[in-house]
Amino acid sequence: MSLRQLLLRLPRYLGASGPLRGPLDTISSVISWRGQSSRSPAQWSQVVSEAEKIVGYPTSFMSLRCLLSDELSNIAMQVRKLVGTQHPLLTTARWWREDGEQCSFQMSRSKGLVHDSQNNLQLRGLVVLLISKAAGPNSVNASCQNYDMVSGIYSCQRSLAEITELIHTALLVHRGIVNLNELQSSDGPLKDMQFGNKIAILSGDFLLANACNGLALLQNTKVVELLASALMDLVQGVYYENSTLAKENHITDDIGISTWKKQTFLSHGALLAKSCQAAMELAKHDAEVQDMAFQYGKHMAMSHKINSDLQPFIKEKTSDSLSFNLNSAPVVLHQEFLGRDLWIKQIGEAQEKGRLDYAKLRETIKAGKGVTSAIDLCRYHGNKALEALESFPPSEARTALENIVFAVTRFS
Repeated sequence: MSLRQLLLRLPRYLGASGPLRGPLDTISSVISWRGQSSRSPAQWSQVVSEAEKIVGYPTSFMSLRCLLSDELSNIAMQVRKLVGTQHPLLTTARWWREDGEQCSFQMSRSKGLVHDSQNNLQLRGLVVLLISKAAGPNSVNASCQNYDMVSGIYSCQRSLAEITELIHTALLVHRGIVNLNELQSSDGPLKDMQFGNKIAILSGDFLLANACNGLALLQNTKVVELLASALMDLVQGVYYENSTLAKENHITDDIGISTWKKQTFLSHGALLAKSCQAAMELAKHDAEVQDMAFQYGKHMAMSHKINSDLQPFIKEKTSDSLSFNLNSAPVVLHQEFLGRDLWIKQIGEAQEKGRLDYAKLRETIKAGKGVTSAIDLCRYHGNKALEALESFPPSEARTALENIVFAVTRFS
């Protein structure tokens, strides 16, 4: 049986169905945008497809060694018991769609193991592989000469890309745990939801354990330290988000764009930034090259997150009932331009029978400066990512990294 046939059978086993307060100097300083080159692909899927050819294989297969293991197969069988409930672990562990040669296996409501809101196929692992190839081998340090290399990427760097995706996926699975105190009768029996939470915890822990084992096999203490600190940042960032959402008045929290940047880096940027740096460490590149890789990963991740936050406000077809995060970049910027008092007033005006009318509030925010400022901020981080790439020699891998930035910062 081929690998592709194994992939196509996974849904049957799962029983799944279906296809920083202060002036905004950083924004106003965006005088010019580099723009998308005429050779840059217009579609995100095309960008990813071309990038995967450069690194040697589809990154959607990166975690198969873990996914097809006996332990996770057993978890998949247990997940079938949740059929008929609304537990996120069931509704998200499904095949999302088959797009050409790429099969996307979604593991989250909004962001997946292979597929997310930008149709990215394991973006973090792909970026780690691309930046590894863009930097190339270290011509000065001879200690890497005995490493296995395929398509210009060391085997240890490929392992790092897998580890990065395992950590990210484990976090997504853990974040799918249901708050049992907020269950509704339509969600399903309490015992089933409790069981689903247990499976989510165990499967997430299993992925993390595999990531930790892979890190140990790399036998590089600095890389272990970098990824451990990235995991700590992730947990801290999620804690900030959850502590904000737990407050009854979270819709009026006045966090400011500076605080938003710090928290977003922890929860969305640290893993990619430190994984890119770790890839350079594995190839024994100097501190300057490591820092440029870190800067690319950081600003690329920030740009990607802002793009995701902008989608409810820039999509041509958006459901009127679709909610959006009230601590997302456009909303935070809108509030900062408006002032706290007027923001609270707008929140009140958007309330109907004790519930927030997201459609009305969305139109109010779109009429202000928050959305356009968020687009500028997205492009600012895109420019910073491109600047970091200038220290790498011209290559098709570097061009692919540039195209990823162009695709994320393209708004039309």
